[in-house]
Amino acid sequence: MKKWIALLLLAVLCFLNYFQYDTLEQDPYLITDYGRLRPVKVTGVAKGREEDQLRGILQEARDKHLTISIAGQRHSQGGHTYYKDSIVVDMTSYNRVLDFDQQKKKIRIQAGATWKDVQDYVNPYGLAVKTMQSQNIFTIGGSLSVNAHGRDIRNGSLIKSVESFRLLTADDRILNVSRNENADLFGLVIGGYGLFGIILDVTLTLTDNEMYKLAVDNLDVASYSRYFAEYVKTNPDIHLHIARISVAPEHFLTEMYAINYVLDRSVPLKGHDQLKTQEEGVILSKLLFNLNRTFGWGKNVLWNLQKPYFTKQQGTWITRNNAMRSESEFMEYRQAGSNDVLQEYFLPVQEFAGFVDDLRAVLQVENLNLLNITVRYVNHDEEATLSYATDDMFALVCLFNVPLSKEGQDKVRTGIQAVLDRVIQHNGTYYLPYIAYPRLDQFRAAYPRYADFFRKKEQYDPNHLFVNYFYMDYKGE
Repeated sequence: MKKWIALLLLAVLCFLNYFQYDTLEQDPYLITDYGRLRPVKVTGVAKGREEDQLRGILQEARDKHLTISIAGQRHSQGGHTYYKDSIVVDMTSYNRVLDFDQQKKKIRIQAGATWKDVQDYVNPYGLAVKTMQSQNIFTIGGSLSVNAHGRDIRNGSLIKSVESFRLLTADDRILNVSRNENADLFGLVIGGYGLFGIILDVTLTLTDNEMYKLAVDNLDVASYSRYFAEYVKTNPDIHLHIARISVAPEHFLTEMYAINYVLDRSVPLKGHDQLKTQEEGVILSKLLFNLNRTFGWGKNVLWNLQKPYFTKQQGTWITRNNAMRSESEFMEYRQAGSNDVLQEYFLPVQEFAGFVDDLRAVLQVENLNLLNITVRYVNHDEEATLSYATDDMFALVCLFNVPLSKEGQDKVRTGIQAVLDRVIQHNGTYYLPYIAYPRLDQFRAAYPRYADFFRKKEQYDPNHLFVNYFYMDYKGE
């Protein structure tokens, strides 16, 4: 008992230290993103509201020889939403539902709306989103720009549920873009990081909201690929799936548990479909996660508490919409001098165990502070020009705590590049919305269609109106 009291007191001290460095008021024209690594002055931030107003912003930029960057919730971490001296177009106010067809299961919605807005709108009609991130806080346009994926193992990357969108281009045209109309732009803009124009609105195909029963399995890394292929993928009633790998020193990258969302037709949706509105247990979870961030034994404590917590959910029910409103507030972090940053690696299913063995070896040498690692499945899909799903892939979403100093960042960069060398050796790719640690040669190895992407950028935007740091970091000479 005394041990747990001491742990709780230590956690409280860490928690108070966390709040000591909460966000400070900042110059409204000094812009950064969730990574907090590259703050720069921009010319201004313009809220997107109407089409004519957006056209006026583009004309102003052309007249003044400025560039345009496009921002939503700014959760990308590598400067994808801004550039020095640019005009940042903030699309979060551009968020209305324009059309909805319950029978055809379609919604047309402006690009600045969030997935929460979609869920709130369609839930009363018994409908749900096909593919989105595990959290619903991101904008639709931002998710298209990164070609998001999530827990759904049947519908692939987000591009598969996009029917069409309208695009405001560098030459002031508004184009309808689909697989049949201006089709060349479809795979360039989705996963194109805002470099081909401003996405105005999107027509998405929806699916039914459903009742799922949770099935939780404990397993190890070595058996996961076989488990997924033989048990999960072959069961048509498993619609969503997520797994988590231990980062605890006692079981470092060896133990796992998986959560399967199994369709349950015996439980009526009506009466169970109220949307979750708040996250529970945030303070305690934040305390425990801060121990996980700070101490090796804290990682052991968190893992040993997580496993029974999730196992207790065995056999409980949840709707599809609520399963896609994952809790994450407890992981928010704003400490001065350090930050939690994401890196994500995509590995062919058959390469999973071998890569995790290599990842373990690299992390032990490089001494990177890995806080969390979850696994999702993404179907093979190369419709996007910069596609990460070059095979049926497991996505390993890795959260690191990193120093923000130059010296600290240099060490992190070296470690991440060592990880990426192993990713490429295992025929994998990595996700582009995050900090630009990868070398240019690693980017080109993971995305062999890069040359076509940047050639098309020159074709559609020869004067480089739309610019961000991702473009400048990886366009090459």
